[in-house]
Amino acid sequence: MNATSGANHSGFVSLVVPFFDEQEVVDLLMSALVEQMTHTGHAFEIICIDDGSKDGTLSRLYRHADVDQRIKVVSLSRNFGKEAAMAAGLNIARGDAVLFLDADLQHPPELIPKMLELWQSGYDVVNGVKERRARESMVYRLFAGLFNQLMGGAADADFHGASDYKLLDQQVASVLRELPETRRFFRGLVAWSGFRTVQVPFTVHQRAAGKTKWSWLSLLRYSTRNLLAFSEMPLRAIAAVGFGTLIFSALLALWQVFRFVTGNTLSGFTTVILLQLFLDGLLLSGVGIVAVYLAEMYAEIKQRPLFIIRKPRGTEQELTTKPTNTNEP
Repeated sequence: MNATSGANHSGFVSLVVPFFDEQEVVDLLMSALVEQMTHTGHAFEIICIDDGSKDGTLSRLYRHADVDQRIKVVSLSRNFGKEAAMAAGLNIARGDAVLFLDADLQHPPELIPKMLELWQSGYDVVNGVKERRARESMVYRLFAGLFNQLMGGAADADFHGASDYKLLDQQVASVLRELPETRRFFRGLVAWSGFRTVQVPFTVHQRAAGKTKWSWLSLLRYSTRNLLAFSEMPLRAIAAVGFGTLIFSALLALWQVFRFVTGNTLSGFTTVILLQLFLDGLLLSGVGIVAVYLAEMYAEIKQRPLFIIRKPRGTEQELTTKPTNTNEP
């Protein structure tokens, strides 16, 4: 998309990095981010969101913050998940641009200067897109491709190679802060916002250190929750299957009447039993999907905070925060 009509951007940059049990990469990441941002010439802050780590991640982050005031550490009271951690960082970020990246160095920091250049040329969203992936199993690739296909259809956007490596202009960040829902899908919300967007391909690096914290079960849970939070496709699918089954049943009934009239009816109850089992399974599956949506709605209407921030060192009160339209921590 051409961005020549947009005004040039410049100013303060906030980097938001969620951490969960990443003590092995903290030193490498902080060094790489400070080096890249220093070369750009932009004033910046690095907001490190510790999402309930149980290893030495938090203490290492505090050590870096003690020697560099541009590094800010936010500790959540427990593990709320990546979406909540990114929302916490977005809520706190003060930058004219907010850049999100993962802590494991699979999002290459050396891409940051190019992303900032594109932002300065007038783009409101700079998307990092996976051009080549790190070593992954075929099953994982197929699963990721299916998820991106489904979510792309739900968001009416191209999610091929999509990632959370993104730079948002302050006006995009402000829109996302205003959104009231707590069951969030960051990539989908950015696409939904509809601002001027450009894509930057990158090669996914191997993890610099440590092991991934994503299990197959957690990935499946994450994908299902995001699909339900951002798409009504499963409900529409139930309706389509229901109407299709109704038409099939009507045709089957006409066929059975025809066979009865011609004296060629089927003997026994096998056909009836199989058809009954099929319809019962279909009904129970539909009720199950509706029940999952109701559970998501129930969680949403309770209006619990998306995240809770532990009191920073040297303060006297705990801070509980929802996504709001303020930049204050």
